Amino acid sequence: MMQKIVIRVHHKCKKCQSKALMIAAMSTGVNSVALEGEKKDKVVIIGEAVDAAGITSLLRKKVGHASLELVDEVK
Repeated sequence: MMQKIVIRVHHKCKKCQSKALMIAAMSTGVNSVALEGEKKDKVVIIGEAVDAAGITSLLRKKVGHASLELVDEVK
């Protein structure tokens, strides 16, 4: 089952933004990663059997405040 996961990450700089993308992309089961939102503060992950809570926790440890916004099935 393909999932779409949206995580809001509060980052301070472009380096933190790219670090968040790299962390999300290296996770198991991820097919694509993109930035969304007006301030590019939402990381959108599409993949199969992705651990959304695990990625959110890792982003909190490595980048800063992160909150899980949406987990939805892609049709």
